[in-house]
Amino acid sequence: MDLFTVLLSIVVIVIVTVVFKNKNQGNCKKFPPGPKPLPILGNVLMIDMSKPHKSFLELSKTYGPVLTVQLGLKKIVVLCGYETVKDALINHADIFSNRPNEPVTDKVLKNYGVVFSNGENWRVMRRFTVATLRDYGMGKKSMENRIIEEAECLVERFKSYKGKPFDNFTSINCAVANIIVGLLLSHRYDYEDPTILKLIHSVNENIRLMGSPWIALYNSFPLLMDWLPGAHRTIFRNMRAFQQFVRATFTKQKKELDVNDQQNLIDTFLAKQQEVQGKPESTEYYHNENLIVLVANLFAAGMDTTATTLRWGLLLMMKYPEIQRKKPVFD
Repeated sequence: MDLFTVLLSIVVIVIVTVVFKNKNQGNCKKFPPGPKPLPILGNVLMIDMSKPHKSFLELSKTYGPVLTVQLGLKKIVVLCGYETVKDALINHADIFSNRPNEPVTDKVLKNYGVVFSNGENWRVMRRFTVATLRDYGMGKKSMENRIIEEAECLVERFKSYKGKPFDNFTSINCAVANIIVGLLLSHRYDYEDPTILKLIHSVNENIRLMGSPWIALYNSFPLLMDWLPGAHRTIFRNMRAFQQFVRATFTKQKKELDVNDQQNLIDTFLAKQQEVQGKPESTEYYHNENLIVLVANLFAAGMDTTATTLRWGLLLMMKYPEIQRKKPVFD
């Protein structure tokens, strides 16, 4: 990138800053107290971007449990402390129900799916997802049996190491992923299958990078950072590769779809797509792009949270073997 491009980017950012400041000058008084921001940079220099929560807690000692910080051009209201967060989520649930619009996710996901979407699209996709997953056994005995079968495969995998040290990361992620893939695609992968390993790698890499200082900078200065190489490009590449996999999968299932014999979530979405064809919701909600992002959301979010919880459980049992040796007591 030449010097002219850099200078042009700086000029554009300054102009945007001035416009943004003038446009929002009347609303600034409505924000909670917080440290005075610098032009363009905001409060970036006073926040540890690798551990921002610690910086926020320190600032809360001065400005209270509800404060405002500015990252680049974006003002953020920060809630600190259990009681403050509890009050916000329980007593003001409607106000705090949406997710913030982040450039790094908006660029590829475009408010589709259920994890990073807001408004009516989120409500429609959430209602569809919850109802469909229940139809396919979520919270029922059939799902419990499927989980037990996969757990037995995971135990056999652990036994194959014959007591020697090993990294359980991939095995646990594969086991959890198989449960989710069963609901989404009616398929199960071997723990060494390159397809599932590639998907797991891309998901975990994105989750790791999402919390990095580089992505925080990208969300603050997307116009400038788009010109630069960095973690955001890796995230975009992983997202698009995952979406291509989902597109190829549901394209194949669409050709073989029997609306009277639906086997998984993708089948149900495609059947719903046919059902509402010609109606407004067919173009607003039940379209291919929403399906692609929805499946990717469920795979990534479900796998990461569950696999991480299981790995913490194993770690705690290793740390407290006396608890592990206790026999469970059932009423």
